[in-house]
This record gives sequence, structure tokens and C-alpha cells, in this order.
Amino acid sequence: MSTTDQRLRPTRRRPFIVDFYSSAIGKKWAMAVSGIALLLYVFAHLIGNLKLFLGEASLNTYAEFLREMGEPILPFSVLLWILRIGLIVAFVVHIHASYALTVINRRARPLDYAGPREYLVANYASRTMRWSGVIVLLFLLYHLADLTWGWANPDFVRGEVYNNVIASLSRWPVALLYIAASIALGFHIYHGAWSMFQSMGINNPRFNRWRRWFAQAFAAFMVVGNVSLPVAVLAGWVPSS
Repeated sequence: MSTTDQRLRPTRRRPFIVDFYSSAIGKKWAMAVSGIALLLYVFAHLIGNLKLFLGEASLNTYAEFLREMGEPILPFSVLLWILRIGLIVAFVVHIHASYALTVINRRARPLDYAGPREYLVANYASRTMRWSGVIVLLFLLYHLADLTWGWANPDFVRGEVYNNVIASLSRWPVALLYIAASIALGFHIYHGAWSMFQSMGINNPRFNRWRRWFAQAFAAFMVVGNVSLPVAVLAGWVPSS
């Protein structure tokens, strides 16, 4: 093929989603959208976990409902696995976009933010988001090993969700780990909820106050709710079966 023919040959375009994600803006959007999905998950997860206060029957019934979702249209636990796969994809996208943006930011010249308050918030977030994200990721792996796979819980019995939670959180080191991880998650949620609006182009002085209130309220609810579980078990407010 001649050089002229090669020049006249149309260039194959990449899919729009791939082309968009290759840009810094695309990665920010991907991180924001995946972050929203993860925020919805942790909120729903906490609401379900708070059924611990309602007793063994309530929590175990809720756990069984999760496995039965979608029946009879879908087979047993299929919808739950679809949601799990969606969460895994959201986690992978969130982590990859975060890493890629960190690399881009290190290579690029730092730019000032519009106002001093915006700069301070964003600067503090950039210094804490990575570490809190790593802590949350490591804790997630332990959490799965503790209450889903059962490797880290010597008293684990598959299907006995209530008893598994009580057995796990009755151990002081484990309870303290859950409390520390919940606080780290709160920091990550606060900065994530604050910055995701900016990543999606919603950054206006009229809305920034509401952004901050939402981030603070959501993070506080998550921390108080998650910390209340190990505290209640250790204090004996939630009886074992």
C-alpha cells in the first residue's frame, strides 16, 4: 500500500466512552458517578445493618430477602450477584480513575482554585482521600473475610447473620477496627461527597453551602450509624441469641 493510500484511509475511531474516559474530565466524571453508586451502596448497607437493633429475626430475614430478590423472575440470588458485580465494577472504576488522576496531577503544574476556601477544602481532600481510600479498601477485604466468607471469624456459621455479627463485634480488637474504619470511611465520604459535585461541573457559590452541609450530614450519619453497631454489641445493648 502506498503512502498516499495510507493517508487517505480513514482512521478508526475509538468508542466514545473510551475516548471520553481517556481525558482527565472523563476520569473525573467516572470517579464521581462511581462514587455516587458507592455512596448509595454504603447508605443502603448501613440501613440494613441497623436491623441488628431489631433483633435476630429481623436481621436474618433481611439477609434472606437480599438472596431472594428478583424471584420468581430471576433464579435465587441472581439479582444479588448482578448488584455485586455492579459494585465491583464501580470499585474498580473508582480506584483506577483515582490513581490515574493522581498521576496526572503529579505531572501537571498545580493550578489555584477560584477561592481560598475552595483551595483549602480541595487541598485537604487531596491529602487525605488517598490514605482513607486505602484504609477503607483494606478494611473491606477484612470485612468480607469476617462476615461473608467467614475466614476471619472463628464462630462463623453460614446463614446465621445475626450470630456472626455478634460473635465478630464481641471481640474488642475487631470492634475497635470497625470503629476506626468507620471514622476513615466518614472522612472519605465527606471529601468525596464534597468534591464529586465539583468533578461534575456543579461548582457555584450559591450551591457550595448546600454541598458542604450534605457532605457533613451524610458523613456524620454514616459514622454514627456504623460506630453504633460495635458499641452496642460491646455494651450488651444487643443480646446474643
